[in-house]
Amino acid sequence: MPTTSDQLRERARALAPAIAARAPDAERQRKPHNETIAALVEAEILQMLVPARWGAPESDLPTMFGVVEEISAACVSTGWIASFYINHNVYAAKFSEALQQEIFGTRGFTLMPGANSPTMNAVRVEGGWRVSGRASWGSGVMHADWVYVSGLTTEGPRAFALPVADVRVDDVWHMTGMAGTGSNDIVIDDAFVPDHRVTNGVEFRAGPTAGSALYANPLYSMPQLPLAYCTVVGVLSGGLAGMMRAYRDIVTKRVRNFSGSVVKDQQHAHVALGDLELRTMIAHDLARGLIEKVESILHSRPFTLDDRVALKGHLAFVSQHVRDSANAIMAAAGASSFHVDQPLQRFWRDLNTVCSHAFWDWDTTRELVGRQQLGLEPNHPLV
Repeated sequence: MPTTSDQLRERARALAPAIAARAPDAERQRKPHNETIAALVEAEILQMLVPARWGAPESDLPTMFGVVEEISAACVSTGWIASFYINHNVYAAKFSEALQQEIFGTRGFTLMPGANSPTMNAVRVEGGWRVSGRASWGSGVMHADWVYVSGLTTEGPRAFALPVADVRVDDVWHMTGMAGTGSNDIVIDDAFVPDHRVTNGVEFRAGPTAGSALYANPLYSMPQLPLAYCTVVGVLSGGLAGMMRAYRDIVTKRVRNFSGSVVKDQQHAHVALGDLELRTMIAHDLARGLIEKVESILHSRPFTLDDRVALKGHLAFVSQHVRDSANAIMAAAGASSFHVDQPLQRFWRDLNTVCSHAFWDWDTTRELVGRQQLGLEPNHPLV
């Protein structure tokens, strides 16, 4: 029997306490914890969106959202990497059938970081390409078996898939937030990439490819950026829920210095707690609403430019709301919450970092939405 959505959510919920306990170690090691990655694989979570053809659950976006929220509420950095690994199996399904056989036919899934910025130099040679370059922000590279990178070529944009043995990891990830992701640079030094490991970059981003045509499920022909928005939105709402949980624990136990007053007995603490609880509930509802919008479009019609701009705006609003709410929680929590042993400050740093991502930059996105309302062409490539 295939693994069900309920089983995947329950497994994520069961793993969450151990993930939370390992979060300080992940941050110190500057990469996801080995035991956590192994446990997520064993639970079939990281392979949940692999097509059923390869013996996988072929789950759906609402289930992925619920799973990622659970993991991110335990550790934002771990939730980020888990969401990438889950989603990038969909990206692998956009490559050729021959590459899918290499990846899915061998292991049944991939742990594949991806770089969308076209930073690679690629030269056409017999049977493929010689590829060199550096890709930053390699989230997932520390446990990768494959990577995909992007480049501009004389034949147009291309996406290249390489086994991790063909790349080099440059240890540059020294961050105050999202430190536990290990998002180091991917360096390629004149690697040969055969044609079956290369796909058209325009098609890859737009959605339908020769690889995705193997599947009736429209998920595998979905445009890249709306899929990416669905991937990460649960990291934001889940991370805020985890931070709120940590704040609730502080309020329950906190006694103020000098006065000795018990915080949980004070009216202003009740007001602050209510405000922050509502912020967290709204973040979840907004995030779930994005998933519902995408699901409705995915199973009814192609994504339009209006859809893509609106979804980008929706995610950017969630991100800004989560950032503001995380800062409000930290402001209400007291100076002792900045101690390195307190989970609250790690959530705060991680959420402020992830909410700064270029894909949902608040200023850029507001401008794009405004231009769209006026009938003007987009003036930014990330749409």
